[in-house]
Amino acid sequence: MSRKELFENYITENIDSIYRFAYTITKDQGDAEDVVNESVIKALKALGSLKKTEYLGTWFYRIVVNTAMTYLKKRSRIVYLDPKDMEELKDQGEPYADLNFEEMIKRLDTKYKSIIVLRYFEGMALTDIAYVLNENLNTVKTRLYKALQLLRSDMGGSL
Repeated sequence: MSRKELFENYITENIDSIYRFAYTITKDQGDAEDVVNESVIKALKALGSLKKTEYLGTWFYRIVVNTAMTYLKKRSRIVYLDPKDMEELKDQGEPYADLNFEEMIKRLDTKYKSIIVLRYFEGMALTDIAYVLNENLNTVKTRLYKALQLLRSDMGGSL
């Protein structure tokens, strides 16, 4: 089977997971779709640079991460809130009372969110996550621990 066929099969079988991962980074359905599409195009062009086909998944996730981060930098958005809106937010009381786990993950900084999603939703090993995110393994471990601490405190210590 050629590399192109392997890649096409991989994308076909994993498109939902890839889209979910892109969505967790971009927080927008349209942006996530754009990131996935652009990542597939980049991967097809760079398929010759893939040294070992058994690393196809982590190689592609790394492309998705890089594409998403570049996309977010290009489309950085600033949202200005009216002071009245800020007062309403303060008056609502406990900010996490009605949040579910997925919403709490969305509140995490991208550097923590990516690790949580790859580890617990995509089932990746920490070494693969380090490769995908282009980070040191110890950095990934530290951020995972910190993310879990943040989630635990947001849930009132019930994790």
